[in-house]
Amino acid sequence: MAQHSLHGSIGILGISGGSLLLLVNGYGSSPEKELIPYTALGILLIVIAVLLAYAGISRSLSHAQLFSSLCLTVSALWLGSGLVYILVGQAVLQRAELRSALVPGLAAFTLALLIIGFVAVIVKKAVLFLLAVGISLASAHQIAGLSAPGFGQSATAANYLLVCVVGVYFGSGRLLYGITHGKLELPGTGSRRKAQLKTEQNRGCDDAVSVCLVMNLLSASVLACPLLGVVPQLSTGHVPWLWTAGVFQLGMCVLLYRAMDTLAATFYGFTALLRFAEGYSALLSPMVQPFSPVPFPVVFSVLFFILALFHCQKSLLEGIYPLFFTAYCIAIAAQPRGFFQGGTQGVQGAIFVFTAGMLFITTFNMVSATMIPTGRRYFKTLVTRIKSLTLRANDKDLHVPHLGYSKYADAEVLGHACNVLAAFAVTATVDDLHPLSVLVLPWVVIAGGALQLLCGSVAFARGKTFESTVFIVYGMMWTVWGLTRYGGFYGETRSFQVAVGIISFMLFNCLVTIAALFLSVTWFIYALTFQLILISFLLDAVGALPYGYDIGVTIIFGLVSFYSFLAHLFNSTFESPQIPLGKPLVKLSGVGGGTEICPHVPGRKATSVQQIAEIMKNGGICGMPTDTVYVLVAACNRPDAVVKAFKVKKQAQDRPMSMWISSIKQLEPVRHLLSPLLLDFMEAAWPSSISMVIPRGPWMDTFGLGDAAKHIGTPQSIAIRYPDCAVATHLINMVGPIAVTSANPSGEADTTHHNQVFAKLGKKVDGVLCDGPSPENIASTVVDCTKIETGHIGFFRVGLIPKSKVLQIFEDVQKRHIGGQINPAFENDLHPSDTQRDASSREDETVESGSENSAISTVSPEQSPDLGNGS
Repeated sequence: MAQHSLHGSIGILGISGGSLLLLVNGYGSSPEKELIPYTALGILLIVIAVLLAYAGISRSLSHAQLFSSLCLTVSALWLGSGLVYILVGQAVLQRAELRSALVPGLAAFTLALLIIGFVAVIVKKAVLFLLAVGISLASAHQIAGLSAPGFGQSATAANYLLVCVVGVYFGSGRLLYGITHGKLELPGTGSRRKAQLKTEQNRGCDDAVSVCLVMNLLSASVLACPLLGVVPQLSTGHVPWLWTAGVFQLGMCVLLYRAMDTLAATFYGFTALLRFAEGYSALLSPMVQPFSPVPFPVVFSVLFFILALFHCQKSLLEGIYPLFFTAYCIAIAAQPRGFFQGGTQGVQGAIFVFTAGMLFITTFNMVSATMIPTGRRYFKTLVTRIKSLTLRANDKDLHVPHLGYSKYADAEVLGHACNVLAAFAVTATVDDLHPLSVLVLPWVVIAGGALQLLCGSVAFARGKTFESTVFIVYGMMWTVWGLTRYGGFYGETRSFQVAVGIISFMLFNCLVTIAALFLSVTWFIYALTFQLILISFLLDAVGALPYGYDIGVTIIFGLVSFYSFLAHLFNSTFESPQIPLGKPLVKLSGVGGGTEICPHVPGRKATSVQQIAEIMKNGGICGMPTDTVYVLVAACNRPDAVVKAFKVKKQAQDRPMSMWISSIKQLEPVRHLLSPLLLDFMEAAWPSSISMVIPRGPWMDTFGLGDAAKHIGTPQSIAIRYPDCAVATHLINMVGPIAVTSANPSGEADTTHHNQVFAKLGKKVDGVLCDGPSPENIASTVVDCTKIETGHIGFFRVGLIPKSKVLQIFEDVQKRHIGGQINPAFENDLHPSDTQRDASSREDETVESGSENSAISTVSPEQSPDLGNGS
């Protein structure tokens, strides 16, 4: 709570700081001269914008969604404004161009902040209302001041003064509340109680969607203003706004993947690409006339259209919205000058109007208990009437991580789409045109490069190492080739150095192609066709490219990528039928995690633990997570399973299995065979990562081990443990005491992830209880308790629990026994005279030898009855 309060304070104080900066500059400047130089003003605004972005993202993760939207919107406003000021300060833009550069962006943010403020007043958030409307009015007066010098400058400063006063008071109050842990609180700055928090519900990551809509509003304003005559034409001064929109949409794309919203992440990844392309065109406009090739926008319009169809499953309104961008891409393809033509700018005008409505509806539904209808059920109703289709429910298992804990959805849809776009972009020919003037560079470098690197990073976070490798390597290749060929670095002469670099990529892609054999047919064809593209790059570099070969192979790769895009999109929406991706062409033991051979079930579900328990009751052996590393387990009352586990593990004779329990009560049948000191030590030390080696005895027959008992412990001793792991203890509660060994062949490294269990032990494992990576990569501490009655314990292995902590526990137990405090379960088994004599003898030993020396006994590792890594 204190951390969230701190993030909120950073956001509000950041808004106050930026407002104070603009307030001082507004009051101290004149039409002839600015108080703060443009470059310095721009740098300061960028610094504040970064702080606001940090606060907005942090609050987004804590579900303070309206505040997050406000922080990120103001951050984008001041980032874009700061960049424009820097361009003017560095004479890249003339002072006279400041108006045309700032007005389109300020107009978009004036409307966006007004909408956020209107929603804030509806849901009774007075502080957010004052901040949003204050900055909105300040931006509106700034537009007036730019249009008529001297007019509106004081009004702009007055609005920022209001924002500054409100922000400083409330932000200081929240900061004071956080620092003092709630002891001091300024009037009116108190946090809402739980009863007041019901209106702001957790509805995915709608604040990220809201910010993305603001960015679409920004770009639409910039492109529509030339059509309306507000500015002469799209120019370099508009690049900061467009690229700011692109950067923020990429950032929100990551947040949407974190919110498990693949569709929204893909859509706004697409729109981010358009923002960068628009900015690239504006950047080139003073030097060359950009030319938009036909193939790419047409393909992009098809992708937008397909995405619109699948967006209908969220709501009818969200399905209609991408259709505007379908029309936008068609308009770009219809006119060779793309973003500079009236048709394209006219579609952006329509997008501006529709986006404003979408922004209000999305922001309102995000925080209000009363929802504005958007047609959420139409898609589901339609699909239920089609018997051949089965809609996939909100299946969280669809995004279950492959390796490690992950809070991200699959990014394959966007990754494959990026390859589609890059492949069809390079089919465009430059001919006699300047390489930079043909709009291929942003499509290849941003779509094939930047966006694919983002997809690779998300895939890596999910543990999909192969997919992440493919996207990152292919993204690097598209970036290098795009910059070399279409960035003007290639020239007329072919380069041997370029050929050597391409050969390096080809060798690496050969390894990727071989690895794809073990994944699916589609991935193999995918990697193989990209190898053909690399061959075309190589032939072009050495000047031996056959006519039409490069266009042919890029179209083939583009179609394969399109199939993969459609398959992943379709399969994530429908449970059946599925668009086939094909089975692995080569299968080896352990490949694929064994999910098709033995059940791999999530350990945090009670039904999964019950499923594994039934397997074990029927004589199966399973992999299980613990408080240390993964282990292989079998039920003690199934001797055949214990023998099977011993043989599967290929257990070394000097490393026998151990026995685990889930409660001291499971030892109740044999408590009369255990000493009071040992039992008290167990109760004090467990549950924990401590294994206790105790004398072997007839008590083991109680657990039904039969002849399999010889595989547990040595002829003299046995290791027993009560793990500090909820999943493990729940399973043992259902099965009874279990025989345990480490889930790796003897001599190999510990098994620290559920996928490694099957990979190391093969098909003989009957089930795996999955819980991601091990919480610790250190094995348990093995304590020798065979001579505990003499007041001595030893250590076969010091693992996760340090020796000092074990000794402290033992000494505390000893002190209780010296004081006559004996486990109540044993009071009736000992005569008073025996108890007193036993206590006095221990006291004499302790005084004679010292507490520390009496508790330590050195035991060599070779003497350990259980050195299994997992026990």
